[in-house]
Amino acid sequence: MAEVRIELRSITEADLSVLYEIYASTRAEEMALVPEWSEAHKAAFLLQQFNAQHQYYQEHYQGAVFQLIQYDGKPIGRFYIHWNFAPNEIRIMDIALLPAFRGKGIGTGILQEIFKKASEKKQSVTIHVEYNNPALRLYQRLGFQKIGEFNSVYYLMEWK
Repeated sequence: MAEVRIELRSITEADLSVLYEIYASTRAEEMALVPEWSEAHKAAFLLQQFNAQHQYYQEHYQGAVFQLIQYDGKPIGRFYIHWNFAPNEIRIMDIALLPAFRGKGIGTGILQEIFKKASEKKQSVTIHVEYNNPALRLYQRLGFQKIGEFNSVYYLMEWK
């Protein structure tokens, strides 16, 4: 059996369309709650939200690493991380996979690599997670603990 090949590479401007696709896939359940919106309206809304988030991350997370997750050279997700967010803190800004690649251990594998590096440097790992995000269970299973709340929408979680 061939080994699964997961690679991370820096994003480029040429990746914006696939990054949008990944972002939009994470909001599909939410968009299903507004059946009165046309598909074009949903797409326009999601594109505006993606562009705002992308610009915010670029402006407010100076020094962060923005990566595309690839499986055998094909983009399947995104991984944004700030290795020096605060003294002794690594901040995972975002990790998202296309639906066909969720639940296969890919995200867990990436996070476990982060934990190894954090342990070596005696750093904690933090992430904001929406209250209703299905990945919340994964983060809890991997040892993240809730340490705060943000905007009544997100938990701030920490792994030590």
